[in-house]
Amino acid sequence: MTNPFLSPSALPYQLPPFAEIRDEHFEEALEAGFAEQLEEVRAIVEDDAAPTFENTMEPLERSGQTLSRVAHVFFSMTSTDSTPFLEELEERFAPRFAAHEDAITLDPRLYARVAALHEAPDASWTDEQRYLVERRHTEMTVAGAGLDEAERARLMELNQQIATLTTRFDKHLQADTNDLAVVIDSEAELDGLSDGEIQAAAAAAAERGLDGKWLITLPLFSGHPWLASLTDRDVRRRVMEASLARGTRGNEHDNRETVIELTALRAERAALLGFATHAHAVTADETAGSPDNVMAMLTRLAKPAAANARAEAAALQAQIDAAGAGYQLAAWDWDYWTEKERTARFDIDTAALRPYFEAERVLRDGVFFAATQVYGITFEEREDLVGYHPDVRVFEVRNEDGSELGLYLLDLYTRDSKRGGAWMNSLIQQNELLGHPTVVMNNLNVPKPPAGTPTLLTFDETTTLFHEFGHALHGLFAHVTYPSLGGTNVFRDFVEFPSQVNEMWMLWPGIVEHYARHIETDEPLPADVIERLQASESFNQGHDTSEYLAAALLDQAWHARVAGDEVTDVAAFEQDALDRVGLLSETVPTRYSTGYFQHVFSGGYSAGYYSYIWSEVMDADTVEWFKQQPSIREAGQRFRERLLGVGGSKDPLEAFRDFRGRDADIAPLLARRGLDAAE
Repeated sequence: MTNPFLSPSALPYQLPPFAEIRDEHFEEALEAGFAEQLEEVRAIVEDDAAPTFENTMEPLERSGQTLSRVAHVFFSMTSTDSTPFLEELEERFAPRFAAHEDAITLDPRLYARVAALHEAPDASWTDEQRYLVERRHTEMTVAGAGLDEAERARLMELNQQIATLTTRFDKHLQADTNDLAVVIDSEAELDGLSDGEIQAAAAAAAERGLDGKWLITLPLFSGHPWLASLTDRDVRRRVMEASLARGTRGNEHDNRETVIELTALRAERAALLGFATHAHAVTADETAGSPDNVMAMLTRLAKPAAANARAEAAALQAQIDAAGAGYQLAAWDWDYWTEKERTARFDIDTAALRPYFEAERVLRDGVFFAATQVYGITFEEREDLVGYHPDVRVFEVRNEDGSELGLYLLDLYTRDSKRGGAWMNSLIQQNELLGHPTVVMNNLNVPKPPAGTPTLLTFDETTTLFHEFGHALHGLFAHVTYPSLGGTNVFRDFVEFPSQVNEMWMLWPGIVEHYARHIETDEPLPADVIERLQASESFNQGHDTSEYLAAALLDQAWHARVAGDEVTDVAAFEQDALDRVGLLSETVPTRYSTGYFQHVFSGGYSAGYYSYIWSEVMDADTVEWFKQQPSIREAGQRFRERLLGVGGSKDPLEAFRDFRGRDADIAPLLARRGLDAAE
């Protein structure tokens, strides 16, 4: 059988032919892809002609098409539908990918050609060409292309070792997360959950051969959405303790030594590159500019957030005491009593809202409808096109004039073969140079109910779907000439901005009434409930901001290590890091603890988890702007054209200024998170 990766797909939008892909295709295509791109780069660097954009940058952008086809599918499947075969292949090929990237990025001959173009730009270049040269030169410089031969050799060793460790971290985390899923013996222990949630737990248990039992699988973050509903305090405790234990139990899945070794290698690499720490190396090529700027913002917010969390804890304890429960507030009690406090203060029970958030209606009449209202685009399901798993759905997206925009894939449900969390990634990204269309995908981890039973989303899951779709829109709308500037290829501390903005449409007038309708009665979510939801926007923000800032500051602490710095006790390191910033709390644990902090130890956010709140400054400012516009369709078109549509072809802060007319104001963020009073 012909390897489907060795030529472009003949399917619409060049969708990978998942029905034809077999395990044996991956290694052959990867090897062919490595060899092909190295030969293409060799032709560039051995060209005797003086470097020009046409003989250097353009062929470099054209290179690696086979590798790109197979790698996008390979890494999508290892994170969404992995198998022992794919896990073994990923672990074996992780250092190969690192070595291949280094062979190109650190090639001194290629660097010399790019540097020559950077130093003497041609007046005829377009703005995008100029920016591409600038970005490539900066990336190669920061990566170490200017080092001498011995230093480059050591750097390549470090990169391969780091790649191996990040892959190992992921493998350990997925295995330990599956292993720590909480088995429930009696349905009575699930009191407080909806029928659909109980059925989902039974289905999850049955998939593992645990007939007659129930299984609570764990999300990526600390805790679980069901902690807000479970009345059995011991079950809540078991779930929280299982969640917090991941990667730190001393078994074959323990991640602590991996993290110590990984952060030490990152520190050594940073020193080799001329940076004080890994955090300095990362932020040097982000909008933040330096870890000092990051820490200034995070610590500015930490004190008022912690104070608000303490006030919230006191209110919850008062509720516990008034109810005669007779215990002190613990981490596993927070969500449960917070829902009671929310109900008492705003007359809102978010668990009771689930019948208004049926997944299909949220998707079609909410997420898609909002995109149509704001941007004019339309969606049609393509049941003739298949994904990599039966749960994957494929939608064709068109512009308002009917022209093709791309494909959108949605993989909604959790399974043991999928990593935790929610994310967006591109399978194919639009660019004019190669004539590529766009295929983007969203992954969530919603428990799957039994066949024939509707999927009722939580309020948070609905928010997450809107959020991740914001990333998808960024990928769909980006229209560029060169592949490396396409889609969401922007600075890490900017990439969350468009996705956060898209969350606003969830409760927007004219949109929320269209999709948030009761599964049985079709009655819309009452207007007074929507008003109370909006009024409660800053409710529990002390807790939410504190747990997020704790994780962001923990990330900074790990990546502030200097070469040679010794760490032997992960728990002590974490405790000290959080204590120093006033965020050490047993009742408000960090959103991600070291053993399962996938974002920073394998997910590309190392020294960059701050990006969410950094981007939220622009997000909150943009939401206020949208609220002032007379037409969301006209406002959406401006946002699409001036910000989303440029992809990574322009400095993101310049794009924001072009869209907004000025830099972002932090005041809307402080108000949103209830921190403005502290100012």
